[in-house]
Amino acid sequence: MKTDDSLPAASGFATPPPILHGVDAATTLVDVSLVTFAVDPDVLARTLPPGVRPDVVTLDDGRRRALVSAVSFRDVDFRLAFATRLRFSFLQTNYRAYVRVGDRRLVWFFGTTLDSPLVAVPRLAWQMPWHRDVMRLGAAWDGERCRDYRLSTRGSWGGADVALEGTDERVGRLDGFADADETLLVLTHPLDGMYRRRDGGLGGYSVWHERFAPRLGIARTARYDVFERLGLVEPGAAPHSVMLQRTIDFAVLLPPIRLPEPSVGR
Repeated sequence: MKTDDSLPAASGFATPPPILHGVDAATTLVDVSLVTFAVDPDVLARTLPPGVRPDVVTLDDGRRRALVSAVSFRDVDFRLAFATRLRFSFLQTNYRAYVRVGDRRLVWFFGTTLDSPLVAVPRLAWQMPWHRDVMRLGAAWDGERCRDYRLSTRGSWGGADVALEGTDERVGRLDGFADADETLLVLTHPLDGMYRRRDGGLGGYSVWHERFAPRLGIARTARYDVFERLGLVEPGAAPHSVMLQRTIDFAVLLPPIRLPEPSVGR
């Protein structure tokens, strides 16, 4: 696994990769974009189950806001630990909110779009809220700087129209965070997630990835039907931030687990 020694050695980035077994998955994410919006925490709270609350930050202008992100990428050489010779590639976007359960920071997954018939496996086997849509992703890079990034998704659940461009600037302190370490730990490094299963229960799973080293980006267009349909983002609203990274290694610890409903008030 590659690392970048020029990044701060913040706690949470230095965990060793897990030993994968069974249906644990490994993959390389290519052409990664992380587009984050600052949203009304009360509106976000209405989309979450009892006991899960928005992780609220105070922006530099004094407003208190929650954060949601769309994370898009190309999965390359996706393989399961028990059958590493079988490898797949596909496009994917994860829609998530940054939340807390008690004092623990997690991400809440609204759902995922996948441009592959493999979407049937998590939908049917584990009742995950994954949806098949038609996706097109193109990215042009100069080294680690993305000159042009375009995503188009068409379908019944997760339509998107995205045009981004990258800068040479590494991600430092972003609005609402104390410093660069906190920015990256909160936005790029949540390792545990929850979601509403298609059968109504709660599910969860964990991931591992090497330390992110993204560059800042600029959004020319960033429209995501999921966030607009939930009333979180107005059409044409500017993102809080855009991050772009050319490639990163990733592991997903599977199968997902069933979770109890969180205790209200914790």
